[in-house]
Amino acid sequence: MRILSLNGWGGRLGEEMVGYVGDADPDVLCLQEVTNTPEATSAWLVYRDGGGELPQRANLFAEVAEALPGHQAFFCPAARGPLYDGDLMLQSEWGLATFVRRSLPVVGQLQDFIHGAFSADGFGTHPRSRNGHAVRLHDYATDKTTVVVHLHGLRELDGKGDTPARGAQAAKLIELIGRIRHRDDGLVVCGDFNVLPESRMLAELRGIGLAELVTQRGFTDTRTSFYRKTPRFADYMLVSDNVDVRSFELVAQPEVSDHRALLLEIG
Repeated sequence: MRILSLNGWGGRLGEEMVGYVGDADPDVLCLQEVTNTPEATSAWLVYRDGGGELPQRANLFAEVAEALPGHQAFFCPAARGPLYDGDLMLQSEWGLATFVRRSLPVVGQLQDFIHGAFSADGFGTHPRSRNGHAVRLHDYATDKTTVVVHLHGLRELDGKGDTPARGAQAAKLIELIGRIRHRDDGLVVCGDFNVLPESRMLAELRGIGLAELVTQRGFTDTRTSFYRKTPRFADYMLVSDNVDVRSFELVAQPEVSDHRALLLEIG
């Protein structure tokens, strides 16, 4: 089973990113920062915040789903807020998307908030609402059941250090995992955590028996050349000790976001 985790960056490199995930064709794609604007007639919209403007792909979720026709597609909105097509304001959903190859039965799934709650009338102030999505999958080839969980961790305006909100987020994530994982299930937790390697959040996940692969394998950068700041850690992949890790890669090329893709193969 090949599991790919990527922050989609709102589709800023949408065409390149959609092409990459279609070619990579993972069994499970965990995608963060995904847009869903069904009423849009333009491919591109604009996010406005504090006087700045950022281009956003209008319907990144639908485009990726079209590139992976052999997958079930799940969209998990965290909030709905305004994007703009010129002077026209459209309400756009923003959140997580998970794509699972149809030959892998989804025998359980759970979506819930690990910070805040769904915001239907605006993206809100920082730290904004965050959710997690877990799928419980059975692999007929190996006769193993694995839970795959991904999240987009809190963005705090003062950086990636530990905060009470991040501590509460970790506790809620672990509680979410406990609600879906059965005793002998393998467990993979991935995504854009928005924390540093020494964070309390990663320590608590290690405390439930997970190994963090990014730093364990000696990687020092989860960002691409589109990201100009430091520190350069944000994304992580953790596995339980009963997961047979065949390979793990931080994809350096192609660059399809300001985050690198994390690619895990398990047996």
